[in-house]
Amino acid sequence: MDLLAMLPAFVLAVVLISASPGPAMALILRRAALRGFRRTVPIVLGLELGIYLWAVLAAAGVAALVAASEVAFTVLRVVGAVVLVVLGVRAWRSAWRDRGVTVVTDAPVAERATDGWRAFGEGVMVQMANPKAAMFMVAFYPQFVPADRPLFATTAGLALLQVVLETALYLTLAASVARAGAWFRRPRVRRRLEAVTGTVLVGLGVRVAAASH
Repeated sequence: MDLLAMLPAFVLAVVLISASPGPAMALILRRAALRGFRRTVPIVLGLELGIYLWAVLAAAGVAALVAASEVAFTVLRVVGAVVLVVLGVRAWRSAWRDRGVTVVTDAPVAERATDGWRAFGEGVMVQMANPKAAMFMVAFYPQFVPADRPLFATTAGLALLQVVLETALYLTLAASVARAGAWFRRPRVRRRLEAVTGTVLVGLGVRVAAASH
């Protein structure tokens, strides 16, 4: 089948994958709600860079090696679980620290100049430390690469399309959530959001830790 004929199915698959609940969605929703749209951009870019790197590694055969190696899979599984649990505990601590705050503020949570880079790094790390991402990329992209097309170049091009689509979707979501930022930043709502986000991230971390090869 021609590559152009496969594109609608690919775009639909990417949209459905992007909309599914997971660490990326939890991180984006929390950051957009508490820190506003502009400060959510770095974490979205980090998440998408991680996705693109896994896609390229899948095309190069590296992801297949990771998926097939018990040791590599276990290392990634442990690292991924730790990353998610740490992020979840950090959200819990924020909820606990703010439990006595009663003042309502319309301003997003203050940030240091380096926090944008840290958010970008968190996004990359969350994606790259996910062993299921390696297995998914190995299974996903070959379905959309015609036999007469070069695997690496075609996969890299499709991955770039995925990144563009997901970035647009995630930034649209972030902008929508950020518009209601003043409500999310009300002390009681903020504490509950942090607590729920922390629970989701820790739960995802436990699920990654328990994942089988």
